[in-house]
Amino acid sequence: MERELTIGALARRTGLAVSAIRFYEERGLVRPGRNAGGQRRFARSDIRRLSFVMIAQKLGYTIAEIAARLGELPEGRAPDAEDWRAMAEGFRAELDARIALMTEFRDKLDGCIGCGCLSLTRCALYNPDDRASMRGSGPRYLMGDRPDQAEPPSSLQKRS
Repeated sequence: MERELTIGALARRTGLAVSAIRFYEERGLVRPGRNAGGQRRFARSDIRRLSFVMIAQKLGYTIAEIAARLGELPEGRAPDAEDWRAMAEGFRAELDARIALMTEFRDKLDGCIGCGCLSLTRCALYNPDDRASMRGSGPRYLMGDRPDQAEPPSSLQKRS
């Protein structure tokens, strides 16, 4: 099995267009060497790097975020299992938080999310008079606030 891959072989193996591989190279996500004739030669480990890039992009990560993660891997040698494990630790926590948010979003999408629209019948019950806005802007309940945490607007508070 060849140890170095041409850009065409890497494209076939990853399913990426050659132009995409060049784009990722320009962004520093892969760093091919050159043979005596000046042609790019990629390490077999670049298959894994590019596979990681493809999946991370599908999950909504930006190229800059992906580059930062890949920057945690060693340069000058193929990352081993321990290198990938170390990089994955921080990434795993971030993914878990995103998964939790997506699950909550999916489960609450058809109900009140604390955005202040008050257009759904349920919003009037869960967020009367837009109490969620007292905690800040945006979809407060999806951002972690609970309806029982919202303070009533001062105009609704009992006067002493």
